[in-house]
Amino acid sequence: MLLIHCPYCEEERPELEFRNAGEAHIARSTNIAAESDEDFEKFFFIRSNPKGVIFERWRHIHGCARFFNAARDTITDRFLLTYKAGEPKPDLAKLAIDGGPAAWANRPPDQLNEKPKAKRSTKGEA
Repeated sequence: MLLIHCPYCEEERPELEFRNAGEAHIARSTNIAAESDEDFEKFFFIRSNPKGVIFERWRHIHGCARFFNAARDTITDRFLLTYKAGEPKPDLAKLAIDGGPAAWANRPPDQLNEKPKAKRSTKGEA
């Protein structure tokens, strides 16, 4: 089971308390009636589905019931960051996010929280 941090309750809760509410930071048109059918379709139905980090909206249904945003890795299903709705989209390049495994990775229990060892470069060595 995943534990998701609610930025309003300021605690980690089980994933069963939350609901995904789609992609975050979608720019909405100020005059939706003036949009063409193709543009409306792109806005309303078409979403990016990247392999890797995605920004999503979530709602803490069985808690504070508030919406918040999260950066989640779609490969590992790992939440990298959660933040309150209305806050600007963070720059993930500036965050110190380790590439460590998720808790359910295929590793012995005593190695689950270890950071991967850095590989030594052999370039330029004789």
